[in-house]
Amino acid sequence: MSKIKGKNTKPEVAVRQYLHRKGYRFRLHRKDLPGNPDIVLPSRMIAIFVHGCFWHRHRGCKKTTTPSTNRAFWERKFKDNVNRDERNTQALQKLGWAVMVIWECEVNDQGLETIAAKVESIPQKMKMSSTKRT
Repeated sequence: MSKIKGKNTKPEVAVRQYLHRKGYRFRLHRKDLPGNPDIVLPSRMIAIFVHGCFWHRHRGCKKTTTPSTNRAFWERKFKDNVNRDERNTQALQKLGWAVMVIWECEVNDQGLETIAAKVESIPQKMKMSSTKRT
């Protein structure tokens, strides 16, 4: 499992490239936010997670399989992943962030268009200036 990447996966890079082409500017893997979201759009306060269907248990997806050996270990591992994802989502929402989850199997041309539409539907947050003009 040490060979499994947690950052810069193919689906994540594809989403980043698409958002960048659409003109969005973002930050990556913000450690100061719960769950270290893969992509953060600070101006809209959107945290985006690009989840692998296998590891994060995308319901109804053909990639959501469970290995037949050491089944108890895998079920516990998957359950812990899903619970951690839910805690991180709730913590971000409490902080006022909109949370989007993009599944690995959704990263295709049609899925990317849907993602852009979801981002557009979230209004841009107004930044408060700390300097006063006189």
